[in-house]
Amino acid sequence: MSAKIDIIKNKVLSENWFVLRNFTYDLTAKDGAVIRHKREVYDRGNGATILLYNREKNSVVLTRQFRIATWVNGNPDGMLIETCAGLLDNDSPEDCIRKEAIEETGYAIGEVEKLFELFMSPGGVTEVVHFFAAEYSESQRDNAGGGVDDEDIDVMEIPFPQAWAMIKDGRIKDGKTVTLLQHALIAGWLHL
Repeated sequence: MSAKIDIIKNKVLSENWFVLRNFTYDLTAKDGAVIRHKREVYDRGNGATILLYNREKNSVVLTRQFRIATWVNGNPDGMLIETCAGLLDNDSPEDCIRKEAIEETGYAIGEVEKLFELFMSPGGVTEVVHFFAAEYSESQRDNAGGGVDDEDIDVMEIPFPQAWAMIKDGRIKDGKTVTLLQHALIAGWLHL
């Protein structure tokens, strides 16, 4: 059953980096009552993320970079450890993540596995993130990584037990990264 929604107002508040809109709408509830809502919705486009893992070494490749939103919300240095990721722009999810992997981590990955796609913050952000995983090896290393243009990304190869401990002690707080590390453990690709 789809929602019955009547848009009353759709006002653009900002088009600076992405698009922030203010919506006023009437939503018809299951019992037939009409409820008026006012919400702001941030449309930043869809993205893709990938966990690079090595079964033989029992390790993962993660990135570390400054994220202003985390700094604003109490992360003292604003640095966030996360899986390689990027916005789709006009690429397919797989093309996007292959490009991001080589730019951010320096690995020209081979076969990738699409795992799932998730709304990461559906209360106010439109973004759907496509989740991938791929095995990496040193022979796939094309460059040092670190990003392009204004990106300043550290590349980190981390033993899986250490990455797991970093979730527990709060050094890894990124939702997509935690999700992919948990998936790797459940799938049996890596072990503690």
